[in-house]
Amino acid sequence: MPPTFDDLHIFDGHNDSLMILSGTERSFLERSDTGHFDLPRAIEGRFGGGLFAIFVPPVGMQPEDGVFSTTMPAKNGEELQAIPGYYAEWVTNRCIDRFLLLEQQSGGRIRLTRSFSQLEQQFAAGTISAILHFEGAEAIATDLGNLDYYYDKGLRSLGLVWSRPNAFGYGVDFAFPGGPDTGPGLTPAGFELVAACNAKGILLDLSHLNEKGLWDVAGTSTRPLVASHSCMYGLCPCSRNLTDRQLAAIKESNGVVGINFAPAFLRADGQLTAQTPISEIVRHICYGIEKMGIDHIAFGSDLDGVLLPEEVGSVAGLPKILALLAEEGFDRPALEKIAYGNWFRVIGETLL
Repeated sequence: MPPTFDDLHIFDGHNDSLMILSGTERSFLERSDTGHFDLPRAIEGRFGGGLFAIFVPPVGMQPEDGVFSTTMPAKNGEELQAIPGYYAEWVTNRCIDRFLLLEQQSGGRIRLTRSFSQLEQQFAAGTISAILHFEGAEAIATDLGNLDYYYDKGLRSLGLVWSRPNAFGYGVDFAFPGGPDTGPGLTPAGFELVAACNAKGILLDLSHLNEKGLWDVAGTSTRPLVASHSCMYGLCPCSRNLTDRQLAAIKESNGVVGINFAPAFLRADGQLTAQTPISEIVRHICYGIEKMGIDHIAFGSDLDGVLLPEEVGSVAGLPKILALLAEEGFDRPALEKIAYGNWFRVIGETLL
């Protein structure tokens, strides 16, 4: 008989849902069929918390239908161009201010999370924990002069790059088929940022970083390596996915990979279609466990940032994946690790 898991809450490694606060009229507080995330659907999906990303789009770009879909670069490659720092700071500050307003409006149902102890308390109380994540460090000054400011604002997780260059490193593109070796490694400022994040207890995210940059982080970081929303190159040869060698480095660091739900990163044919079964997500979870062990795989859905498989549909569909894993023979302890335990371990070892 499959194990029971109806009481398991889920910590998810990546969503872009904060972006709707600055670009659309969609509300977190009321149920909607637009996009992937709101509080009623989060409750239905037993969503206990996650890394909430601030992504800085190209100047003037707005979400379509309430969703910032950043799965593939825009036409003519404009999303791959560097973003001005002043613009990145403006967008980032606006999103933080909107989230703090949302926190008040929600009556405590969603809260900014600044420490592991807060995460544990909020998770146990049924409060949605939001760990603030920057998807790309464009808002961080090259001399790191504003890093303390953003830390005080709540920054606890940082992707050095999105899939474009910045002052700290070089992002990987979205080629299919294609490999992750797409350019130089970290810049001198990038190495300084890694050291500063290690010292302050800021999670460093490797998703979107190219191969040389990943090895630079792996060779210098003293914290567990994290890829918050990536998939397995061995199953889908997209340049955004992780090779077996990269998986081995993440395992060695006691890190974690959050499996992305984007069909283009899941399917062996690289097709971007909602007609993609949940079994594709489970296939990548199982492959990751085969290569890394049960302690290093989790969810990294990319809600509101990708086209989801229609079987998942929204945050409300997350328990369907646990159900299929249970049918595949995963026991209760394994489901707990995938649902939230592996993320909790890494966050506990990183945040101060």
